[in-house]
This record gives sequence, C-alpha cells and structure tokens, in this order.
Amino acid sequence: MPKLPPSFYQQEDVVSLAKQLLGKSLFTYVDGKLAGGIITETEAYDGVADKACHAYGGRNTNRTATMFLNGGVTYVYLCYGIHHLLNVVSGTEGNPQAILIRAIEPTVGLEAMLERRKMEKLAPRITAGPGALAQALGIDRQLNAKDLSADEIWIEDAKNYEDEKIVATTRIGVAYAQEHALWPFRFYIKGNKYVSKPNS
Repeated sequence: MPKLPPSFYQQEDVVSLAKQLLGKSLFTYVDGKLAGGIITETEAYDGVADKACHAYGGRNTNRTATMFLNGGVTYVYLCYGIHHLLNVVSGTEGNPQAILIRAIEPTVGLEAMLERRKMEKLAPRITAGPGALAQALGIDRQLNAKDLSADEIWIEDAKNYEDEKIVATTRIGVAYAQEHALWPFRFYIKGNKYVSKPNS
C-alpha cells in the first residue's frame, strides 16, 4: 500500500485523525530488520488547550519542539526514564498536536519483535501498550523528528474503521490533567486482542 501523504497528517482535527489511523499499517526498518503491523489503538493530544499534552499552554522546550512542526513527523520521547513512546505529530506548524500510537497487531517481522521483547512465543502483550510497541519495533530517540515517509519509519494507507467498530474511552496515565483526563480521546478497534488494558 502507498505511504500516507503529509496532507493526511496535517488535518486540524486531532481526534478525527486518531480514529483514522486505526487500521493503517506502521512499519520500521531498524538494524536491517523490517517489522510492523496494523495500528489498533491511539490516543489524541490536542495541543495548547489540552492539559494532558506536553505542549499545554504553548510549552515549547527541547523535548516538545518536534510537536510544533508540520504534521507528518514522529515525536518520540522517553517515559519514566524507561519506555520510549511513539507519537505522530499532526496539524499544521505551530499547533502542537500529537497522537500516541498505543498498540499494533503484528503482521511483519515477528522474529525481530519476539527477540526485542525477549519473548518465546507470540502473545498480545508483544505490541499492546505504547512502551511494548516501541520496544518491539526498535523505536528510540534516534527516530524522533523523522518524516513519516522515511526509510526507517513510515505508515501505509490501509483499512478505515467506521465509528461503530471503534471504542472511545478516556486516556491512560493522565490523571494529572484534571478534568481533561476525562476526555474520551483514546480509541481502539473493538474486539481486537492487540489492545492495551483496560479494554472491553
């Protein structure tokens, strides 16, 4: 399938885009190994107005500068000093929106993923959850601010899901965002086992 064009990421409605990314295919080519799968879970972060967003209130630091770029690049950061997390920067330059890719259903490069996750056999936890996903795909800070049509990381067009096939719920681990923690900005494909918990 073709890689998604920059215009796809530069839509201004980050919530709509987070849903549109479900069913698309994410791939990495790291250390000579191709790996990837179908995006099954995402979370939207709505820029300066969103208390859960790193760029809330216009916070532009070394870490968040990537979020202020035109949509269509990666924003990779280290969480709790342990997990790398992959976000897709969306919207237009100066509007720091991003979508956290929380899970994929693996389709390519299973051996590489099992090795990176130190797992013997396939189980949903291999790529369910943003830290697990990044580890399985070999994603770290080296892939920050990469164009999403790069040779190392890209997203291909694929399936679209109708709203009735998508579960919308509150985001995970953003209690600090007070009332914004209650926004239903986490989306996943209903019934897919490659989704982080809680899932219905």
